[in-house]
Amino acid sequence: MTALPETTERKLGLVIDLDTCVGCHACVTACKGWNTQNYGAPLGDDDAYGAAPSGAFLNRIHSFEVQPDEGAAQTVHFPKSCLHCDDAPCVTVCPTGASYKRVEDGIVLVNETDCIGCGLCAWACPYGAREMDPIEGVMKKCTLCVDRIYNEALPEEDRVPACVRTCPAGARHFGDLADPDSDVSQLVAARGGMDLMPEQETKPVNKYLTPRPRDEIDVLAPFLERVDEGPKGFLGWLDRALERL
Repeated sequence: MTALPETTERKLGLVIDLDTCVGCHACVTACKGWNTQNYGAPLGDDDAYGAAPSGAFLNRIHSFEVQPDEGAAQTVHFPKSCLHCDDAPCVTVCPTGASYKRVEDGIVLVNETDCIGCGLCAWACPYGAREMDPIEGVMKKCTLCVDRIYNEALPEEDRVPACVRTCPAGARHFGDLADPDSDVSQLVAARGGMDLMPEQETKPVNKYLTPRPRDEIDVLAPFLERVDEGPKGFLGWLDRALERL
C-alpha cells in the first residue's frame, strides 16, 4: 500500500459557492476540453452518440431540489470532482503506487504508466470522484490543472484550473487553503466553508460554501461584481466564448 506524505507545504484546492453556482455546466465543458487536449492521454468517450455511451469526466454537476425548514423549495447545483484529501483513501489502497499525493502542494495525482486499472481507488473514494477511462483502461481524475497553474507561458489570469477560469458566475475559487491569509481561506472563514461528508475523516482540501435561504442574499451580487472585472469577469468570458465560434 502507498503511504501518504506526513505534511504538505501547501494545500491547493477549490472553494465552491453553492449559492452562486447556476448549474450551467461551463466548468464541466471546460474541464473536458482542456484535459482532452492537454492530458497525458485524451479523456476517452466510447460510443458517445450511440445507445450506450460512456466516457470519462473529471468534473460533474448534480442538481437537487431542497426544502428549507422555512421558505420555498430551491434547486441546489452541486459540482463534484476530486477533493484532494489530506487522508486520501485512494492513495493508501493503490497497489502499484500510481495514485499519490504531492508533498509540495497537496495535489492528488495518478501516474498512468503505473496504473493497472484495478479500480481499487474508485472503490475506496467515498465521493465517487474517480473515472475509469473507457479507452485507455486507466483511472483518471481532477489534477487541478497542474499543467496550467504552473505554466509561466500563460498569462497570470490563466494560471488557474480551467473550471475556475471559465465559470461565468464566479462560483469556483482556487488557492492555497494552508495559508490563512489567502483569499480562499478568508472566504471559508467568512462563510463557514464545510467539508463534504466529514464523517469519512478523509480531510478533503476542497471546501463548499453552503446555500443560504434566497430571501437572505442577493443572488445576483457575485455575478454583477464580475461583469466589470475585465478579462477575468463575465464580459471577458463572453468575449473568449464568441472568439471560439
